[in-house]
Order: sequence, then C-alpha cells, then structure tokens
Amino acid sequence: MTTVEPIKNKKDIKKVEKILAKQSKRNLLLFTFGTNCGLRISDILRLNVGDVQNKLYIQITEKKTGKFKKFPINAKLKPMFEDFTKNRNPEEPLFMSVWNHRLDRVTSYYIIKTACKKAGLTEKTGTHTMRKTFGYHHYQKFKDVALLQKIFNHSSSSITLRYIGIEQDEIDKSYTNFIL
Repeated sequence: MTTVEPIKNKKDIKKVEKILAKQSKRNLLLFTFGTNCGLRISDILRLNVGDVQNKLYIQITEKKTGKFKKFPINAKLKPMFEDFTKNRNPEEPLFMSVWNHRLDRVTSYYIIKTACKKAGLTEKTGTHTMRKTFGYHHYQKFKDVALLQKIFNHSSSSITLRYIGIEQDEIDKSYTNFIL
C-alpha cells in the first residue's frame, strides 16, 4: 500500500481547486470539503444532501472507528453547500456519480489523483491526501498537536505528527541546517 502525502504548498491547493472547478461543482466541493474537514473519504461519500443542507454542523458516526463526530461547517464550505444542495432531495447522496449512484472511492481517487497530476504535483496523492492536507495545515496554523490528535482520533501525538508529515519535515530541516 502506497502512503500518500499532504499538499503542503497552499498555491498547489489553489491550482488543484482551479482544475476541479473547471470540471464540475461536485469535484471542487469533494476536494474542498476533504481539505477543510479532515474526514476520511469513506465518511464523506456516505453523506446525504440532508446532512449538510441548511446545517451549521456536520454530525456523523465514523465508519472506521464507530465514534461520533460533530464539527461546524466553516465559512468556505457553507456557501458551497448551499449552492450545491439547492433544490435537491435531502435523502439523496451528496456526491452522485454520472450514473446517478453514490460516488465511489475509486472514482473519487481518480478525480483527486488526476487533478493533482494536472496541477504538477510530485507528491504521492490520492483521496487520503485531502485528510492529510487538512491535518498539515491545521497543525501549521494552530501548532496544537493534541487538538489535531483528538480531531483525527489518533492514539498518540507522535502518530498524528508522522501521519501529517511533520516528523519528516523536522528531520529534513535538521539535515539541511546541520553543517560541520
């Protein structure tokens, strides 16, 4: 199994968003949602329109852990959800395929992987890149590994730091700055 990486450069995130915006509102929202909430793709794809339509919070039971999670919808996502869910049935899947079925993991992977490649990213990318990107930038902004550990439901802060690529960043920086 190949480990994917976060997108660490905010300009690269914008490039990916621009590419996805040209494709469809669905693809842009999928990526933006993933990078702004830190959910696993399995939890994102399980959402229905009614889970986000006219809501202030998203509430789920995580598929992997079985744990309840509740978090506010941020200012970037709120208008995107409003536009994307306008006049849609609350019972239908939030993310639909072109065949009118719930979007699946494989198609989601292809959407994200292809957009990242078109944006010129050299990192190993996939759907989990969105979750790791959220974690990396959340840590860079707040420097609170304990909070991020709780958000991700990780058992230790060292797992969280390794997961978002901070551990490797620190190692690289120490080598780069160490000259005898």
